[in-house]
Parts: sequence; C-alpha cells; structure tokens
Amino acid sequence: MDLITGDDGRARPRWATSSPEYLEYYDTEWGMPVRDERGLFERLSLEAFQCGLSWSTILAKRERFREVFADFDPDAVAAFTETDVVRLMGDPGIIRNQRKIEATITNAQATIQLRSTGGLTRLIWSHLPQATPAPVTMAEVRTMSDESVALSKALKKNGFRFVGPITVYALMQAIGMVDDHLVGSWRRSSSGVFGPDGRALPRE
Repeated sequence: MDLITGDDGRARPRWATSSPEYLEYYDTEWGMPVRDERGLFERLSLEAFQCGLSWSTILAKRERFREVFADFDPDAVAAFTETDVVRLMGDPGIIRNQRKIEATITNAQATIQLRSTGGLTRLIWSHLPQATPAPVTMAEVRTMSDESVALSKALKKNGFRFVGPITVYALMQAIGMVDDHLVGSWRRSSSGVFGPDGRALPRE
C-alpha cells in the first residue's frame, strides 16, 4: 500500500515516513502555499540544486544553503561575484555544482528584473491549474503537466535557468500549486488552494 497510517492515526505516503526529516517536511511544509518572492526564489533554487539528486540530500543541506546564499534574498544573491562562486564551490555543506551555483545567481537577477512586470509571484501563480489531480497511488503522481511546461517556458523567456518542466512541476507540488497528496492522506486538501471538488478556489 502507498499510504501508511502512523501511530498518530494519520495516513501518509510511504516516502513521507522514511525519515524524521521527511516526516516533518511532509506534515508541515510540502504542498502548502508559498506566495512571497523570497520564499519562491528559495524553493526554485533548491529544486534546481535537487535536479539529479534526492530531495533528502537537499533537506539535509538546506540550512547551510540558506547561510551561504544570504537566506536567498534575491537582491543579495544577484550581487554575488566570481569570488562568491569560488567561495561556494569550496563549501562542502552545499551541492558544489558550478552550473547550478551560477544559475542561482542568474535567477536572482532575473527575479529582480521581473519586479517591473508584476514579480516572480505573479508569474509563477498565473500558471495555477484550474483543477488539481487526485492521485490514489504513487504511480498516478505525474512528473510534469501542461502548466509546468508553460511555466518552464515563461521562466526561461525571462532569463531563468535550470527550470525545466519536471523541476518546475516539483516546485508546483512543493508550493501548493497542485495537490499531489494521495487521496486518503491526512494532508489532502489542506492547502486551501483547491476545494473538495479539486477545483481551484478564488482568492479573496
């Protein structure tokens, strides 16, 4: 079975029970709405660093990522220089991938540029689907969608890097733009983004 009921009586997918870190992340963070610029920039950056790796690796290093990337303040990261790239490449507490590090700096600069046309929040959340999937098994959870493909193209058009449709779909899952909690999970429909019928709710 893809859902496991814990000692607390709450049903969760098997992956969420595989470690204390995953359990905390699933219960408190994954799939909850993120709409502020800094929060979105951080999650977009971490999803890019996760590409090709497990999310557990990113969770274990997240606090160090925040320390060395100025708490993912776009203005601060946008000002990083080659000296900072060298510094980051020498830090064993993060993922030392030069292309991803440089992409994070580029994406910070792109985030600042977006402010003149509505900002990162507006761009990302404008791709909210009209309805969310309702997966019963992990096999039914998608890795991309029409909306993630469109958002990927929009981000790339605005100068972002490492934002392919699979990475972007993972972002959408993480920030509540799709509800991929399995049907029966205690977290299903907890984000307030979608109604009981799975359709997106209007924002007040």
